[in-house]
Amino acid sequence: MAGVVRRIACAVSGGVDSTVAAYLLKQRGYEVTGVFMQNWDTREDDAECTLDADLEDAEYVCKKLGIPFKVANFVKQYWHDVFSTMLQEYQRGITPNPDILCNKKIKFDKFYKYARNNLHVDAIATGHYARLQHLPGGDVRLLRGVDTQKDQTFFLSQVEQVPLRRTMFPIGGMLKAEVKGIAKQIGLEKIAKKRESTGICFVGKRDFQTFIDKYVEPRSGTFVDVDTGEVVGHHSGVHCWTLGQGCCIGGKKFPYFVTRVCPDTQTILVAAGTSHPALFCAAFYTSAPHWICDKPFGPGESFACLFKSQHPEEVSPCTVVQNSDLTLEVTLPEPRRAISPGQFAVFYDGEVCLGSAKITQQGPSLHDTICAGEMECRNPSSG
Repeated sequence: MAGVVRRIACAVSGGVDSTVAAYLLKQRGYEVTGVFMQNWDTREDDAECTLDADLEDAEYVCKKLGIPFKVANFVKQYWHDVFSTMLQEYQRGITPNPDILCNKKIKFDKFYKYARNNLHVDAIATGHYARLQHLPGGDVRLLRGVDTQKDQTFFLSQVEQVPLRRTMFPIGGMLKAEVKGIAKQIGLEKIAKKRESTGICFVGKRDFQTFIDKYVEPRSGTFVDVDTGEVVGHHSGVHCWTLGQGCCIGGKKFPYFVTRVCPDTQTILVAAGTSHPALFCAAFYTSAPHWICDKPFGPGESFACLFKSQHPEEVSPCTVVQNSDLTLEVTLPEPRRAISPGQFAVFYDGEVCLGSAKITQQGPSLHDTICAGEMECRNPSSG
């Protein structure tokens, strides 16, 4: 990191990861300020939400660590840049990833600028399980966290180079068990024992469909069997469904799973069985990618690397070709299940997270390929 770094704003959430990150920075001699980002207005609804408790825990942690505590309000920015975008994409029948958007638009943009301009710090820090490699020219590469089970580079794959140059990930080289151990050693056992937050924070313990129905007007539609073309059930809107999701359709012998969402007609194509060929494809297409540091190839070139489109899954091999309009065509050696438009394909070269691109379309499913082959057999070309 260029220049002398003395003052750091560390994002604190009230959880163990950000707590230990702030502690380690103070132990290393930095002047640390803890900043809690308020991204959701808890007055928006009266359902149970952990955000108020998290705020109290974050303030408690900073007091125990002996560091200043600030609250940065990004409610309006989050609503505009993350939540509204999420709603629009659900209405279009695609599956967004608000966590990736939040890191790109809020934590490493609004928070970064707030910390630099208002708190006049030299750098920011977070409790992400990720690492940075500083290159001679000043750029940084994003590396996977040492704890591969907790690695969070997937969620950081859209972050810009400028804020990353002024970012620290103090726990990126540690295991989760080590982080919890430190919290207990410094007398913050209640923080170490907190349950990890998963899913969208402001949804809380509520059913997601019930929550999202408050913001998206339901539009009834039909479930259509991909094999027979018959209507097998009804739903209250495509915004509640994503590829691969199971459907509880009464009176059917086998469970159905979503294979395609058609927002224009409010039709959802479904297939019987979790391993139906319509759920699998060996190619997909994306928007123009965001490369964090190195641009691995140019238009018309191909590049072999690893990818994943969901956080918990393991990386898989793929071949990427960039088109003249900078969009990507990604082919896979083995078909993958439920690759969903709206999600991000995150690309890796070994432990380096190269960046990501939003999936715009699936390639032909195995079901499409089988049907095309059967049609060709029935109508052989003359010659």
